[in-house]
Amino acid sequence: MVNEKFLIFIDAADDAMCMPASRLLAMTCAGDGGVILSFVNYLGPNASEDKRTIATLTCTADTEKAVFTAIAQAINGQRNTDDGVLVVCDDVNSVFLHADILSCTITLDA
Repeated sequence: MVNEKFLIFIDAADDAMCMPASRLLAMTCAGDGGVILSFVNYLGPNASEDKRTIATLTCTADTEKAVFTAIAQAINGQRNTDDGVLVVCDDVNSVFLHADILSCTITLDA
């Protein structure tokens, strides 16, 4: 059995989300410097079927591909992740998976 990796996001408002990497549906670019990570909604039967849980990363302009690559490599084990937890963005403690990630916001049932 493969161990599941979890992605952690903590925004400046101290909201936090820890999602299994297997729930990541897509990473998209939302304009210059914006990366959206869309996850299967975890809110269960109370959630709308067409809704998603979203982490939006603010990144340095024109670095979206580098951020996509860093996240994919980390999920696929190409970075040292002994504990199975990947901090993608922690605004509170200034911890970021990639140097070009600047901040994040979390949206549930979007």
